[in-house]
Amino acid sequence: MKKILFPTDFSKVANNAFIHALEFAKIVKGELLLLHTFELPIVDNQFIPDNYYNIFDSLQLAQFDMFKEEIPKLRELAKQRNLENIKLSHKLMDGDLIYAIKKVVKEEKIDFVVMGTSGATGWESFFIGSNTGAIVTAVDVPVLSVPAEAQFEKIETIGFTTRFREKDKAPLRQVIKIAKKTHAIVKCLYVKTSKSDVSEETINQWKTEFENEPVKFSVVKSDAVKDTILDFVSHKNIDILAMITHKRNFFSELFKPSLTQKLSNVSIVPVLAMHEE
Repeated sequence: MKKILFPTDFSKVANNAFIHALEFAKIVKGELLLLHTFELPIVDNQFIPDNYYNIFDSLQLAQFDMFKEEIPKLRELAKQRNLENIKLSHKLMDGDLIYAIKKVVKEEKIDFVVMGTSGATGWESFFIGSNTGAIVTAVDVPVLSVPAEAQFEKIETIGFTTRFREKDKAPLRQVIKIAKKTHAIVKCLYVKTSKSDVSEETINQWKTEFENEPVKFSVVKSDAVKDTILDFVSHKNIDILAMITHKRNFFSELFKPSLTQKLSNVSIVPVLAMHEE
C-alpha cells in the first residue's frame, strides 16, 4: 500500500488538489495522510504576558476545531466521487510547513506528496519561490503539483521529459508503472539542442529497451527548450507532465514570468516532479 502525503490548508485550491490526490491514490492503490500545519506566534520569553499560555491554548484549540470541521467535508468530496473507500488518516502539526512535511515523509515512509498550487499560472508558482517548489527540493519522493486551474481528467497520456541519461531510466520505469495501472501511454520528449551530445545510437538503444512498454519517444530539434516542452504538452494532449529535477534553476528558467502569455494558451496540467536515483 503506497502512502501519499497530502498537505492542505482547506482552501479551494487544496480541495481541488484533494480530488487529484484521491484519484491518484486509486491508481497506485494507496492511502492518504492529510497534513495541516499552523504556526503559533513567537513571543520573547522576557516579555511573556500573563495570559500568553491561555492565548496559546485557545489558538491550538481553534485550529483543532477547524480541523475537525473540515475533515468531514473532504470525506464528503471523496464520497461524491465514489472514492470513500480510500483510506484517510489525519495529522495536525504546529510549526513550519516545509519542516513538517520533511518530518512526516521520513517518519511515515511516504511514497508520494500531492499538493495544490496557485498563482499567475499554476506552473509559474510551482517552480518559482512557492511552497511547492521548496518542497520538491526538500524531500526525496515524487511531488505531484496540481494547479488551481487543473480539473481532474482520466489519465490517458503522461508526458516525460528526458535527456537519455542512464539515470533517467529509473524515474521513467516508475512513470511506466503508474501508466500501466491506468492504461495510459507515456510520451517521452527529448529536446535536441545545437549543444546536445546524445547520439542516435543511444536513442535507438532506449527505443529497443522500452519497445515492449507503453512508451513513445519524440525527438525535437530546437534551441527553444521551454517553448518546445510547452508545445509538447499542448499538442500531445498530456494529462500529467513528469519531469526529473536535474537542477532547481532549470525549473526556474523553464517557467519564469516571461512565459505567462504563452502559458495562458496551454492547458495547465499537473506536474510530477521526480528525483534522480
